[in-house]
Amino acid sequence: MTHDDTADAVTGPGGTPPGPSAVRPEPSPADAVLPVELADAARTLFGDRLDLAAAYAELLATDGVVRGLIGPREAPRIWDRHLLNCAAVAERIPEGATVIDVGSGAGLPGLVLAIARPDLQVTLVEPLARRTSFLIEAVQHLGLAKMVRVFRGRADEAASGETGVGPLSADVVTARAVAPLDRLAGWCLPLAVPGGRLVALKGSSAADEIAEHAATVERLGGGEPTVHLCGVGVIDPATTVVEVVRERVVRPPAAKKAPKRSRGGRKKAR
Repeated sequence: MTHDDTADAVTGPGGTPPGPSAVRPEPSPADAVLPVELADAARTLFGDRLDLAAAYAELLATDGVVRGLIGPREAPRIWDRHLLNCAAVAERIPEGATVIDVGSGAGLPGLVLAIARPDLQVTLVEPLARRTSFLIEAVQHLGLAKMVRVFRGRADEAASGETGVGPLSADVVTARAVAPLDRLAGWCLPLAVPGGRLVALKGSSAADEIAEHAATVERLGGGEPTVHLCGVGVIDPATTVVEVVRERVVRPPAAKKAPKRSRGGRKKAR
């Protein structure tokens, strides 16, 4: 997930009131050009699929901005802030793993991981129709249909199979800029196979989130959350992730049955 478009509905870029001073610039493919200083890092993380990553970057900088999936001020920073930041996480994912990306938004990190790691099978979970439309088109445009599928719905719907698709599960469940760790664990751990794990991209507050929510994570069946830095020596800053192994399967509490009533409408005496 990358951009809260509801914010721009009431304010302009940077939080300024909408008006002549907050006119959005036209999206340009030039914003997606890989900066020279990032070329080595991009080659390290994407290898011979760098051209595919560049095609996705252009899609984000143009169509992604037009559709409100990427903020217009984010377009010139697509490589360092988004693509490389997400691609670095690939080092935490085992070879040949299945991956579910929750709240995929414009495909971050799910599509980036599929580009960087062709050995993965990736499912992008996203509830909003306009975002899933973009994701489906992007998957087709990039030629990733054999390894990436798009599920429209919430994480709990994907885990339960109540939409008629699934239930879904994977070795690794990823999420980026979706929710605090307690809510994230509640949504994502049910999608991980037993022994699988949540890999959540976080920022400098990762340790604070763990301190605050570790007890909730344990109650939801997760192990002790751990912090890892990805891309050390390749990108600066490195990407911070919080990992949680699904150690136990925790079933949701059964719904309480309504009390029985007599034919006259009164509760039955016990």
